[in-house]
Amino acid sequence: MTAPTTEAGVDRHGPVSVSPYHRRLTLASSVLGAVLVALDGTVLTIAQPTLRRDLDASLTEVQWTSTGYLIAVAGLLVFAGRLGDRFGHRRVFAWGVLGFGAASAGIGFAPGVGWVIGLRVVQGVFGALLQPATLGMLRAAFPPDRLAMPIALRTSAIGVAVAAGPLVGGVLVDRLGWRAVFFLNVVPALIMGLLALAVRAPLARNATRAPRARLDLPGAALLGVTLTALVHTLVGVPEHGWTATGVLGVLIAAASALALVRHERRAPDPLLPSAVLGSAPVRAALGVLVAASAAMLGALFVCSFVLQDVLGLDPLRTSLVALPGGVTMVLGAPLSAVLLRRWGARPTALAGTVLLTAGVPALSRLGPGSSTVLVGGGFLLLGAGFGALMVTATAVVVRHAPPEAAGVAGGLQQTAMNVGPALGVAAATTLMPLGTGPALLFLAAVAALGAPLALRMPRPARPARDGTRSVRNDENKEREGDKHDREP
Repeated sequence: MTAPTTEAGVDRHGPVSVSPYHRRLTLASSVLGAVLVALDGTVLTIAQPTLRRDLDASLTEVQWTSTGYLIAVAGLLVFAGRLGDRFGHRRVFAWGVLGFGAASAGIGFAPGVGWVIGLRVVQGVFGALLQPATLGMLRAAFPPDRLAMPIALRTSAIGVAVAAGPLVGGVLVDRLGWRAVFFLNVVPALIMGLLALAVRAPLARNATRAPRARLDLPGAALLGVTLTALVHTLVGVPEHGWTATGVLGVLIAAASALALVRHERRAPDPLLPSAVLGSAPVRAALGVLVAASAAMLGALFVCSFVLQDVLGLDPLRTSLVALPGGVTMVLGAPLSAVLLRRWGARPTALAGTVLLTAGVPALSRLGPGSSTVLVGGGFLLLGAGFGALMVTATAVVVRHAPPEAAGVAGGLQQTAMNVGPALGVAAATTLMPLGTGPALLFLAAVAALGAPLALRMPRPARPARDGTRSVRNDENKEREGDKHDREP
């Protein structure tokens, strides 16, 4: 019997020797952690009406069970990623997933809606810890040129969770009540957390005890205020519209963002290192994620309104109508990883942008008597385009960030995926009084913004000397260009 072979990955000290067993375990932890968070959010939507009746809660209180969680997550993602860079992504993932499970159990036993809201905020804090770590662990375990497929599998799993969430939530609420939705998280979280603590991470070759960067607490506070004010304002727009409070929230977000920029330029160990935000591909990929998620979730919000309020479908039937989009997202993500490896990020992202931009206006004819083929085709394009952009942009963010800042990169990726939907839904809500057509056309224009951003991603592969195509050569040149751009 031969000993298991090892392959090189990277961590904050440099190359590490990673066994196939550890790599598989890391991939499983990353995928299951992401699924846990995605499933929790989708099944909660189905459970909220029953929760409201059982706890005699107001509509505003029930909405805060989602809003409180979202604000806690959005404000802490990047700082949580920095904690992973400093203390180890596996360890921070374990803290996050165990805390997430404990908070879920507490919500299941909550005697009133106030306890549910408070524990959802706590759950959001731990969710912020585990989400960037799922990407940071992949960055440490897999070589850069093999990251695309693990990220694609993670994306496909999230798609499955989002698609299955309403069905799982409906069955649990109908048979066992709304509390079962939260108890569902406890056992998987406990198993994943204990495994993450029990398995020792591989050691870096020739690791040195380099001094650790200090945590930028003022920067974390300013970024938290910026994102909290922005997200709180945006999630309130669908219910209240643009009020004086909303305008004040935007002004607070803008002021704290300016203060953050000034602080980060002077900080010796900034929360947002220039090695991450100074990279043109990373900035472009983050922009693509914001634009794509805004267009995707904004379009789904508009379509859900038409299907439920105009056509009278219930949430489960609405999910079934939109199911083709989830299927193409799940199946298309691995294909996008293959295209990304063979042709590079730029053409793959451009193709995804074209599909997403075409899918949004295709749904503008949704209504009484609309063609099933047309509606299904619109959702197919939507899912295929969004899946391709998710895989491509996430791979660019994670791959082009240095290993010692992988957690910050993961936090920024997750932040983009939280801010984008809030922007899209707020824009859709503002424009829907003019009609669903104008709202969807505007969202299509937002999706099209991904095209110029995609042109800032790594160039297409060129033929290598042996006649094969190589993405690595062009991405190395892109890194050299980024390095030259950052030099004074």
